Order: sequence, then C-alpha cells, then structure tokens
Amino acid sequence: MARLGLAIFLLAALLQGCGKEAPKTADPATERAEALERSKQGAFGTQVKALENSKGMQDDLDKKAREAIDKAEQGAK
Repeated sequence: MARLGLAIFLLAALLQGCGKEAPKTADPATERAEALERSKQGAFGTQVKALENSKGMQDDLDKKAREAIDKAEQGAK
C-alpha cells in the first residue's frame, strides 16, 4: 500500500512539471550590456564611468600613435 502511495506521489510530481515552459536563455551580449548599465547606477557608478572613459582615451591614444607612426614611415621614404 505504501508503494502505491509513493508511486502516485511520484507520478503527480512528474506531471506537475510537464506544462511549464523551459526558462529562456539570455543573450550574453545583452546581459553584459544590461549589467554594465546597472553597475553605473550602483555604489561604484563613478568608478565604472571612469573606467569607461579611460578605455575611450586608450583607443584615442592608440589611434594617434598609429597616425604618428604612419607619418614617420611616410617621411622616411
């Protein structure tokens, strides 16, 4: 009798989860962008913004360095 009750309980537990949809997986790029926006609003928002600004400055410096190298190479020819 106890086995029958256990079998019914297990069957009911299995059937309960059948109608549920699988959880949607998030796009990693979208999740990363959303997390960055949330971090700007949090306790370390100023540090996150400063880090973004420094990355922009790094790109600018790299561009200027490449341009200077190109000019130097053209002048050497």
